[in-house]
Amino acid sequence: MTSGTLAARVAPPVALGGRARHVFERNMLVYRRGWLVILSGFFEPIFYLFSIGIGIGVLIGDVEVPGLGPVEYAVFVAPALLASAAMNGAVFESTMNIFFKLKYAKTYDAMLATPLKVRDIAIGEIGWSLTRGALYAIGFLVVQFSMGLMPSAWGFLALPVALLIGFAFGAVGMALTTFMKSWQDFDLVNFAVLPLFLFSATFYPIDVYPAAIQWVVRLSPLYHGVELMRGFSFGAFDLSMVGNAAYLAVMGLIGVAVAKRRLGALLLK
Repeated sequence: MTSGTLAARVAPPVALGGRARHVFERNMLVYRRGWLVILSGFFEPIFYLFSIGIGIGVLIGDVEVPGLGPVEYAVFVAPALLASAAMNGAVFESTMNIFFKLKYAKTYDAMLATPLKVRDIAIGEIGWSLTRGALYAIGFLVVQFSMGLMPSAWGFLALPVALLIGFAFGAVGMALTTFMKSWQDFDLVNFAVLPLFLFSATFYPIDVYPAAIQWVVRLSPLYHGVELMRGFSFGAFDLSMVGNAAYLAVMGLIGVAVAKRRLGALLLK
């Protein structure tokens, strides 16, 4: 069986229709020899879980969660780190890798010499980005469950949430990458991702902030992902989760629209 036949028989974990699936399959074939690159990104949230969630958690004790009461600090932090894992995977794949293909490898120019269209490239790349985020999330979810940090069986539905987070950040990451001129611009990516990671109610409840700052935190897309993850992990649902999901979905759709338009402007000029 050839590698191409094998890839064609592996159903992508995202709904990619038409020619976009070929872009997804190309990435899958490329990474079969570079799987260590993907694996390496999985460890960062695990390190945070052990160092802060468990290590510092011993000193902090329980955290009061509205509607649930006190929960262990590691249990409180784990869903947020799961959301961060999905974000990191999608952002890293949709920024530096896409920039290299676009500016240096000229991968997309070659694709456009085939029946592929700009729309197919955008959807296929975003689909792969959210899949990488989902792979990080799956690995973290296994660790979370094995350590007894998932108080509700609803926590296994965190995977669809990870796909939604990956879609939102992957689409916006790709859209922003089309505006970048050099590798130095990626310092801005880290400048944006780090505050999102630290200040999206990741390590402490949002109510520790003054009321005015809480509204700023609620603008963070990762905050909405964290809220969804905690809702499923704790089995605590409310209508605000619909708003969280809608925020991420709209963010992703805007990112797709901008990415398609910008790719068209860059590749078809």
